[in-house]
Parts: sequence; C-alpha cells; structure tokens
Amino acid sequence: MRHWPPDAFPDPELALDEPNGLLAAGGDLGPRRLLHAYRRGIFPWFSEGQPILWWSPDPRAVLWPDALRSSRSLRRTLRRGTFRITVDTAFDRVVRECAAPRAGQDGTWITPRMAAAYGRLHRAGHAHSIECWRSADLVGGLYGVAIGRVFFGESMFSRVSDASKAALAHLCRLGFGLIDCQIPNPHLARLGAVEMERRRFLALLDELCEALGPYDAPGSHETRDSCETAGKESIGS
Repeated sequence: MRHWPPDAFPDPELALDEPNGLLAAGGDLGPRRLLHAYRRGIFPWFSEGQPILWWSPDPRAVLWPDALRSSRSLRRTLRRGTFRITVDTAFDRVVRECAAPRAGQDGTWITPRMAAAYGRLHRAGHAHSIECWRSADLVGGLYGVAIGRVFFGESMFSRVSDASKAALAHLCRLGFGLIDCQIPNPHLARLGAVEMERRRFLALLDELCEALGPYDAPGSHETRDSCETAGKESIGS
C-alpha cells in the first residue's frame, strides 16, 4: 500500500468484523493519505512495532455537538470560569500530553511517528487542538482533524478534574455538525456519544465534509486565544 495513490483505500464496508473495523495495513502517514482516509471514515491506529493499521469500525461512536452531557460539576466549573480555553496555541504540547503514560495502560498508540504526522497536518491547517489552562499550567486538552463541518477527534487528556470536558464543551460550540469519536466506550456514552451504523456515518461524511466548516473561513487558521471557558481517553478510540 505504500506505493499506492493516497486515495487508494479499500471500501470501508470490507472492514473485518473481528477485530472490528480493521480494513488495511501499510502505507504512510503523509497529509494527503490521512485526509483521504478521514474523508472516507478511515483512521490509523497501531502500536510501536506494528505496521500502520487502518480502521473503520461499525458501529461508529459519534457526538452531536448539541447533545453533550454536562455534569453538575462541569456546569459549575464553566460558570466559575475556572479554566482559560485557547485554540491552536499549543498543539504539539497537547499531543505529547495525550501520549503520556496513563494508569492502567501499557504503552501508547501515539508513537513519535504518529505525533509527527499530526504535527504536519496541524501546520498545514487541518489538525487542531483545544487547550485548557489553569493559570500558566496546561491541565487539559484535545486534538483532532477538521474537514468541513466534521471534527474527527483523536485524543484528549486531563490533569485536573473536568479539564478535558471543558475543552470538549468548547469544541461543541465551534459550529461543527458532527464530532467523530471513533470507537464506542462507556466514557464516551456518559458524555453523550451514541453509536451510529457505519453506512449512515459515511453518508453524513459525504454531506458534512463538503460544507463550509468552522476552520474554513478566511483567517480561521490563525492562532486564537479565547478567555471563555467552554482510551485513548478520548473523543477518539
């Protein structure tokens, strides 16, 4: 697959049932291939020492932005303005924090190779981060890929209670039509994510990825700083 054109992916409907969603192996993590993959509902996920594995699970975990479930403590945190939220001011730091070891996990899927690939996408204006700060400390955040009105979530982290959820709440207010969370899990379900049949998910991508999104307006890729609050421990898998 390495020498195939960037858009030469198999039909996602050919993905395996077990392991759920495994579609292809090999290739590269160049920006063009990654963007073609996301546009077709495919994402890379592999561990150090493995070939690049490409996935399109069925069902898919998705979050409708207006369906985010905010706990009482999160609503209180947002009202108090406990955190300062910024967008695209510390992308590489957010990725490093997401890749850091976590209790109960053996290693990370965010290898240096993956981090470098998303850094390239960020510098090209396609990958974005939302940062959550307490004073000068980065205490939470998330990152992912934006195509039109779809945000394809990759990972999130939190160093203090509600920090990653505050970042997610901010993301839900940016104007996306759909947030892809990749693989269903109980944590995502508590936040309001639902399972969607792959066929319907792919049909939505055809519609929403072609629409003008929050990052498509002139100047939208410039660094922004907002003083609002807003598993993979993840919006991704």
